[in-house]
Amino acid sequence: MVLAFLVEKERENNGKDAEASMAAVDSQSVKKGSFVSLDTGIDGGKWINGRKRHIAVDVSGLPLAIHVTAANVHDGQAGFELLWRLDLASKRLQLIRADHAYQGDFVDAAGFFKWVVEITQKPESAKGFIPQKGRWQVERSFAWLNFFRRLAKDYEKTTESSAAFVQMAFIDLILSKIQI
Repeated sequence: MVLAFLVEKERENNGKDAEASMAAVDSQSVKKGSFVSLDTGIDGGKWINGRKRHIAVDVSGLPLAIHVTAANVHDGQAGFELLWRLDLASKRLQLIRADHAYQGDFVDAAGFFKWVVEITQKPESAKGFIPQKGRWQVERSFAWLNFFRRLAKDYEKTTESSAAFVQMAFIDLILSKIQI
């Protein structure tokens, strides 16, 4: 896969091992386009009718795993799909940082791979965006996707093609860093 190759090369260019030892996971709900009807739902927490992008990134914000589901799929449930993809992406992985939505079965499933899941959450009294230890990288990666107009909404018929456009966006971001 081109994205996995580019992520490894970018990590090496930054003086890191080709495979990550830590990952951060999160999801982003996006509205669906007008004629999209497959695999959609309403995210109960954000009241967005569309899909969710679930990603796992390394400490630099480079993607290790990408999965797209209907917006009504719980993060912890969709996280199972990320786990096997993370296992393929890195044999060095030891730690996954996540928010409270990934508690429970996701933590147990990560234990199967002998990974530790660290749940971090901002204090309930805090308002707005507050960077959380080890998880701000995934938020920054979602912010990078905002540079791509095609990803402002989900216009794709299938979740697979939606995930492919997210992969292409990350490929473009990595290639734009190359110094010629």
